[in-house]
Amino acid sequence: MYTMIVSRQRNKSIAKILSNGFNKVSPFFFLFYFSLIYAENQESYNPAAKMSSPATKLRLHIQNHHVVLENGILKVTISKPGGIVTSIEYNNIDNLLEVSNDESNRGYWDLVWSPPGSTGTTGTFQVIHATHFKVVVKTDEQIELSFSITWDTSLQGKLAPLNIDKRFVMLRGASGFYTYAIYEHMEGWPGFNLDETRTVFKLSKDKFKYMAMADNRQRYMPLPDDRLPNRSQPLEYPEAVLLVNPIEPEFKGEVDDKYQYSGENKDVKVHGWICMEHGVGFWQITPSNEFRTGGPAKQDLTSHVGPITLAMFVSAHYGGEDVVLKFGEGESWKKVFGPVFFYLNSGAQDDDITLSLWDDAKQQASEQVESWPYSFPASEDFPKSEERGNVSGRLLIRDRCMSDDCMMGNGAYIGLAPPGEVGSWEREGKGYQFWTRADETGNFTIGNIRAGNYDLYAWMPGFIGDYKYQDSISIFPGCNIDTGELVYEPPRDGPTLWEIGIPDRSAGEFYIPDPNPKFVNKLYVDHPDRFRQYGLWERYAELYPDGDLIYTVGESNYATDWFFAQVNRKTVKNTYKATTWQIKFKLDAVEPSGTYKLRLALASAAQAELQVRVNNPDRNIPALFYSGLIGKDNAIGRHGIHGLYWLFSVEILGSSLVEGNNTIYLTQADATGPLQGIMYDYIRLEGI
Repeated sequence: MYTMIVSRQRNKSIAKILSNGFNKVSPFFFLFYFSLIYAENQESYNPAAKMSSPATKLRLHIQNHHVVLENGILKVTISKPGGIVTSIEYNNIDNLLEVSNDESNRGYWDLVWSPPGSTGTTGTFQVIHATHFKVVVKTDEQIELSFSITWDTSLQGKLAPLNIDKRFVMLRGASGFYTYAIYEHMEGWPGFNLDETRTVFKLSKDKFKYMAMADNRQRYMPLPDDRLPNRSQPLEYPEAVLLVNPIEPEFKGEVDDKYQYSGENKDVKVHGWICMEHGVGFWQITPSNEFRTGGPAKQDLTSHVGPITLAMFVSAHYGGEDVVLKFGEGESWKKVFGPVFFYLNSGAQDDDITLSLWDDAKQQASEQVESWPYSFPASEDFPKSEERGNVSGRLLIRDRCMSDDCMMGNGAYIGLAPPGEVGSWEREGKGYQFWTRADETGNFTIGNIRAGNYDLYAWMPGFIGDYKYQDSISIFPGCNIDTGELVYEPPRDGPTLWEIGIPDRSAGEFYIPDPNPKFVNKLYVDHPDRFRQYGLWERYAELYPDGDLIYTVGESNYATDWFFAQVNRKTVKNTYKATTWQIKFKLDAVEPSGTYKLRLALASAAQAELQVRVNNPDRNIPALFYSGLIGKDNAIGRHGIHGLYWLFSVEILGSSLVEGNNTIYLTQADATGPLQGIMYDYIRLEGI
């Protein structure tokens, strides 16, 4: 990476030299110039050469309380036996981590756990301090270290009942290091809930001030001190603050909230920080999602003010208690989280430094993905490529109301996950998941699947519901299983009379308002992800001051007339009131003895109760449909455009409809706070 950036500057200098006259240039200049080009071509051919000279040796220094790994590019210091990263030395910077923090608060694995039977998503926070250290591998090509803790009954109630083996790996020629961990809950041990586990790296706040997680999601960030009480104003929840007196005046009036930088598993392969002063990047790369929870669209945290970089493995974010891992007493379980890669790059400080370092980080992420599954992890619990299997097939869609022929499953999400009910993969986290997308003809291949028993699941943008293959699939090393043609028949009882939205498990197509000018994040002004602005839920009452939303089929436009979230109405007394939305539509004819079907696909639900009434808004009479209290994904408050998916099918007797004008009333009835509500994905009324 450094060579690539330097070569840009060198070429500018060479052009200037040649402009003074070709015949004035020494032949030795050309010899030197072309030798540089040859060296760079060699580096392009050999990725390791770009990082380190092949002659550079790995070194391991074992001290009383620390262990140091170095490979000529970087030096990593880890506490012994705790397994906490205390220092990362790179590019003449003594420590990339925040030295004002205690050594135990710089680079670590942590988890949140709670006793069995607990509700909610909070519990005991535990930084994972190991008690045993071991050198697993030490060769000219690789060093792998183990930092482990073994649970026993003397630790009951103090630590999560898990054996945990944290591994750190450094390879010769690699501009970074890897980490992974094996978690194990033994048979006979007490039950518990695992609410969250992750890795955390806290970088130097004086050095790393520019954050990047996507081509269009990167910026200079406020300092952590800007969030202190004398410099910020608390907002609806602790993670969100308004910067009123920041150290850098440019951030005054902005909202800072770590959830504004969340992303979906399938989209976030790399994120991190850049130190402009030294031209250095620090990047977290996740080469596979097989060990993450909740499938490809699960959202989670990335990097945020600190500067902090996270690798999230388990969390209740955008899912709530439904995605917490709950273990019964005596339940046997083991899972490998990772490896993930922490990549360092550098370049000359010029106007293109952020672009250059970011582009290189993306390229490195692509190379890591291509290298998965890695061949180097020493743990027998991490299977190599030859120990895995593959599944292929073709997905077709049959919807007789759309086409007489089967349609190709172009772009369908298809995955293997632990056996369960239809759609259970979205709330599953104990096992591994393997996902891909079908090509334009519906063909798919899922490669490098761990051995085990799975169900095959799928969902298709443009269609409601979930698919599950009728047979379980057993994967064994080296297998190549062909499922043949699979046909998904989405829920459908009759032709579409009208529809609102696009069935894609997101509310992104609906109206998303501008934020209150007092609560803006400048990154998301005129941005495709405008839903990430703070406080959009409060705009509903401002936009509909005199009554709730009314949508008229055939006249209204869901992109401008359907608010993205059905939230509670805030009153002048700072209390909250339930809201009832109306869908008005005309029917030219009605079959009184027939049954119509209302499909309600939800992109999110947060402590909501959906009630449906037809042609009578009186809440004193029983509703046609009650959802009960559903959802705790909190996607509205955390600036997500979706959380967990819900699909309800409501039967409407023809006798309750009339020829001419009709109205469906949708009430979000639970109204105790500002962040409760529903995001609709898609609504359809089917005829007979």
